[in-house]
Amino acid sequence: MQNKYISIYDDLVKKIKQNIWPIDSLLPSENELTTHYETSRETIRKALNLLSQNGYIQKVRGKGSVVLDYDKFTFPVSGIESFTELMDKLQQDSHTYVHEIGFTPTQNKIYRTLSPDKQDAVWYVHRVREIAGEKIILDKDYFNEAIIPKLSEKICSQSIYQHIEETLGLKIGFAHKEVTVEEPMEEDKALLDLKGFYNVVVIRSQVYLNDTTLFQYTESRHRPDKFRFVDFARRTK
Repeated sequence: MQNKYISIYDDLVKKIKQNIWPIDSLLPSENELTTHYETSRETIRKALNLLSQNGYIQKVRGKGSVVLDYDKFTFPVSGIESFTELMDKLQQDSHTYVHEIGFTPTQNKIYRTLSPDKQDAVWYVHRVREIAGEKIILDKDYFNEAIIPKLSEKICSQSIYQHIEETLGLKIGFAHKEVTVEEPMEEDKALLDLKGFYNVVVIRSQVYLNDTTLFQYTESRHRPDKFRFVDFARRTK
């Protein structure tokens, strides 16, 4: 049985998308929502926290929950989530197109990063991500074939991380990420719906297993108007 706060979250998302509460407007107060949904304040707070995590609202002290421009998709910088997991969380219609899959030439710099002793083959997988009918992400992934064998177009069109964790039984640990803003390459122009934008946001990641083995290099190229990259920061002084 689905948790009640999830049902309330789903209903609130539906109403936000129906423009019952427009962008920059306030949601009803916690007390009003508690009365409307006939539930506890704790349940309402869980639903509101999920709305905040997924980029639908911003909680403002002394004011309430402000509706954000949800047309942008919130990507966590510090976490490691697959595209499939993220789209499930954001409840977005999406499709993955596998543009290319094969093995990386040994003279490629990324090959040397993933196979420094030049003993292992390195997969490359280029995928286009379509969200709500627009092609707005180009993912270029590279995997050490000795660690991640038996990739296929079917696996790549679904979830490579699911294959890694559930089929291969490996545990993904952590990643080092770098975010830059760059001019589009010809490949971006050809494969993405850039809508005249002169920049793309590029996230380069090196991803490691729990045992610190480097197994993946990723270059994820995003149309800039559709994404909000978020992180949680704490002052340590």
